[in-house]
Order: sequence, then C-alpha cells, then structure tokens
Amino acid sequence: MVDTIVDFTSVDFSPSFKVCDSLIDKHQKSDCFRTNIHQKIGAELQNHQFIIRDSISEIVYVDLLITSKGKIVLEAMESSEEIKNQLPKLDSILRISVDKIPNVYAAIKRGIPVTTKYRLPIKIQIKQ
Repeated sequence: MVDTIVDFTSVDFSPSFKVCDSLIDKHQKSDCFRTNIHQKIGAELQNHQFIIRDSISEIVYVDLLITSKGKIVLEAMESSEEIKNQLPKLDSILRISVDKIPNVYAAIKRGIPVTTKYRLPIKIQIKQ
C-alpha cells in the first residue's frame, strides 16, 4: 500500500547550517538554524550606521525562502511606516545581508531536498 497523503506544512528535516548538521533532534536542529540565521543577519546590521530622528524599538518581519539548492533569498520585509520613513534603506541592507549568508543544507521531505519559507522577526532597536 502506497502512502499518497503528503503533509506539505512540515518537513522531515529543517534547513541546516554546517554547525547544526550534527544535531539529531528535529526541534534542536530547527532552533539552531533560526539562531544562526538571526546571528548572521544581526551581525551584518551591526556593521551599518543608521541616522534617525526618534528612537526606534520595533519588530520587522523578514520572509526568507530557502530553495531546494540551499540558497537563501529575501522574499519580503514587513515593517511599520515609521521604520520605512526613518530607515528607508533597511530593505536593501537586509537584502545584502541575506545575500552574504552562505548556502545551507536544504530542508528534506521524504528524502528529497525541498524549498521552504521562514518568517523571522528581527527587533530593530536604535537610540538617538
């Protein structure tokens, strides 16, 4: 009997950076991936100087597509009007930051590399 029902809302193995690849537990591996991607994007944002009028403390949502080949692509960024007004270049800086992340191991579903999508919250906190 062939199992023909496939749950497309989950994967068998999450995408993975090399440092996370030795983890066996599905949740630990996923957490490791999220932690590493946050660190890499955060470190890149720290390299930029932002000039603002008012202090900012908001969350920006970044939608990332991890292709079946392991390439990470910034698909969209969701932010408030205040972020867009005070940090008009944030979108392009995030795009460059994501482009600098090396390829990862793609997510696996039934033994096949698959494309996945992640929504990462990034806290933007800048003081005058």
